[in-house]
Parts: sequence; structure tokens; C-alpha cells
Amino acid sequence: MMAKAPGRTRRKLFLGPQIRRRRRELGLTQAEMAAGLDLSPSYVNLLERNQRPVSAEVLVRLANTYDLDIADMASGEDNDLFSSLADAFADPIFQKAGVTREDAHELAAGNPVLAEAVAGLFRAWRQAQNELIDARVAGRLETVDPVEEARAFIQANRNYFPDLDAAGEAVADEIGHEGLSPFDALARRFNHRHGITVRVLPDDVMVGAYRRLNRHSGELLLSERLDLASRNFHLALQLCLIEMSATLDRAANDGRFSGDAGRRLARAALANYAAAATLMPYGRFHAAAKELRYDIEAIARRLGVSFEQTAHRLATLRRPGQEGVPFFFIRIDPAGNVSKRYSGDVFPFARYGGSCPIWNVHDAFRNPRRLLTQIIQLPEGSTYFSIARTVRAEAGGYAKQPAERVVALGCRIEDATDLIYADGIDLNAAEPTPIGITCRLCERPDCAARAHPPLRRRLVVDEYRRLSTPFSFEFN
Repeated sequence: MMAKAPGRTRRKLFLGPQIRRRRRELGLTQAEMAAGLDLSPSYVNLLERNQRPVSAEVLVRLANTYDLDIADMASGEDNDLFSSLADAFADPIFQKAGVTREDAHELAAGNPVLAEAVAGLFRAWRQAQNELIDARVAGRLETVDPVEEARAFIQANRNYFPDLDAAGEAVADEIGHEGLSPFDALARRFNHRHGITVRVLPDDVMVGAYRRLNRHSGELLLSERLDLASRNFHLALQLCLIEMSATLDRAANDGRFSGDAGRRLARAALANYAAAATLMPYGRFHAAAKELRYDIEAIARRLGVSFEQTAHRLATLRRPGQEGVPFFFIRIDPAGNVSKRYSGDVFPFARYGGSCPIWNVHDAFRNPRRLLTQIIQLPEGSTYFSIARTVRAEAGGYAKQPAERVVALGCRIEDATDLIYADGIDLNAAEPTPIGITCRLCERPDCAARAHPPLRRRLVVDEYRRLSTPFSFEFN
């Protein structure tokens, strides 16, 4: 038996990641690439998964058909995937486990899909670490977001606090018997019960403040830039902070907060809830909502409150036996920032980021003071009826910039028949507008309004094809 001539053993050439990357760059399917190379689609699939080595003949076909540089493709340690893995494995978190460059090479050659996943995870981890470092340097890092903690507390209680509703109704019943306007009745209660005089002062005297309580002089000062509904609300809010302090403490202390900031924000939200319960006592408000079929403007006129106050209050009707339509509520500014949000166990708002640009809450800014309705549908099929309108915080005078926002309420499509806004609309036949929660969580592939690719999909950059959508991403 003849012995083999001495010499180096040829290493088999696996180029799966490079072939797959080039195919994606060209916008080809595996079947299309197979046809161009005169190979079977299953064989191309095996090549891309590094389950078959690339023969010299196939290497030449790849070079001739798709203008590939054989030397670049054959240089195993120079490919991007190996470089990414080698970079990751050089990090101390991998060094502690004894991972080497050889391990990186074996992973890239033997299981490129897993290798890409590991490299991508490491890049995401490194980016997150850099962002945390930047935040620490800038002095703006908090381990827990107190705003989100407060929102989670309100959500956990379904935006319903019966003790505060009962306390607000009691105050409303007492001051309602005095036969005065809400402002005069509240001012009188401050004076008679607490020895505090209510005064409305020019904005320049208030130095930018809407409300200021001066215990020393016994005065509650309000800015004249506030409209009547806002003055009433600030009076009710300050009254609740004084008279319902123990009730507010008990309610806030029922929540779990990582620090004092979250608890204080939750307590402030509870005080606002109590003020609304005082100006819009539950029984009276619920009766008006039912009678007027949730006509927000009509309810607001009847109770002497604002559109936003009414809309917000409608999202709190959870009293057993006296429930209202389960609404979700959101308030946004022209930049898409969310300043108020409550899902009502109905709508899955994203914790961070804006809302879907196709939702007509954004159209409302182009139609000030006009109430817009829309039937919307999320990717999984949940369908809702929404109402949106602009609201404005009064600037107080000429040349002062008012704060304009949009307030939106929504409910499940099956509850929309209770709303006056759905009259004349065939809720079963109407075509819903497809929206997402937010761009980074929405995986609709055909949205021209998309601002970001979805987090859970791999972005595809194609230099040979431009689609109507801003981003292309993979689904398999």
C-alpha cells in the first residue's frame, strides 16, 4: 500500500456567512441565487449554513456571477463575522470563561447563524454599557424611572381610588349647598375653614407660578393667566392637599416604590384625582356621562370643567355597579412626547417612545379644536374606537406662547355603540386603520410612516432596491 506524499492537509472552505451576506446585498432569495449558480436551492441553503464546504467550481461560479473577490472570500480570519466574534471574545466577560480566538473561528465556521446572534447580542450590550456610562458622566442616570413607577402605581389600581372619590363627593355635597359658583364656593371654604384668602394676581407678580400658598400671610394666590376651569381645579387641588392629606398618604403608601421620588409623584397624581373627584363627583359625573352618551364637550359645559378634565375623568369610572365605558387616555404634544398616559387595561401603550404616526391624534394638531374619530387596529387584530382633540393651556396674553396638546380617549370597538361619536358609523363594516404601538415594537412591513425599524427584526440595507417603506427587515 502506497503511503501518501507528505504535504499540508487542505482545509475545507466554508463561506456561509459571506455567501448569505452577498445574497442579501443583492436582494436575492436562495432560490434566485441557486438559479444563477445552476445549483439546487437546498444546496445553497446548506452552503449558507456551513453544512457544505465551497468547492473550487462553486467558488469560481460565485466570483463570475456575482462579482466576488475570491481572495477576500477565502480569507477566513478576515471576514466580518469572525472579526465581530473575536472582538466580543476579547472582552473580559468572555475572557473569564477562557474563550479564545480559535473558539471564535470555530463558531463562525461551524454555526454562523448562532455566531451572528452572539455578535449582535454583544454589540447591543456594549451600546447599552456606553449609554449608561454617558448617563453617569452627564449626571442624569437613575436606576429606576420614578415617572414610570408612578404610572405603574396608577395602572395597578386601574385608575380608581374609592376613598378619594368618597372624600371628593363629600366636599362637593357640602360646598354645593351654598348656592355659589364652584370658584366662590371653594374660596369661601378656604376662608371659613382654614383662614385662607384666595386672590387672583397678574402673571408678572406670580413670577411664572400658577398657584402659590403662603401660609404666613394666609393667602392662596392664583395667576390670572389661568382660565376659570383651571382656577377651579387649582383651588380644588390645594384644598385636597390640605384636607385629604392623611387619605393621600394612605393611598400612596400602599404602592411599592424604589425611592421617594416615585412615591411623591404618585401622591401628586392622587391629589389631582381627588381634585377631579371634588369638581366632578362620581355619582353626578357618571349620570351626566350616561345621559349625554359620553359627549365630552356637553359634560364639560354641564359641570363647568374643561375638555381635558372631563376626558381624564371619564377614564376613572370603575365604581362597582356604576362602571362607565372602559377608556384608555393619552395626552401628547406636537413633538409626539407623551405627558399623560393610562391604558385602562384596554390598550397596550409602550412605556417609552411616542405613538404611531398613523393614529389621528397627530392629525388633530392640523385641525385645532375639531374632534376627530377613528377606528384603529393593532397588528394582532385588536380594534378600537378613538376620539382626539386639541386642548390649549392659556398663555395669558398676546405674544405669549400657549401650550397646545392633543387629548385622546379610546375604547374597544364593541363598547363604541355607547358613544355619541359612533352614531352613523357602521362599526362592523368600517375598515379600521392599521396602526402599531410604537415604531420600535411594530412589525408591520409596509408602513411608509415608519420612523424606526422594529427591535426584534434584523435590518436589511439593500443598495440595489428602494422600497416605498423607509426600512427593510427580515421575517425569517
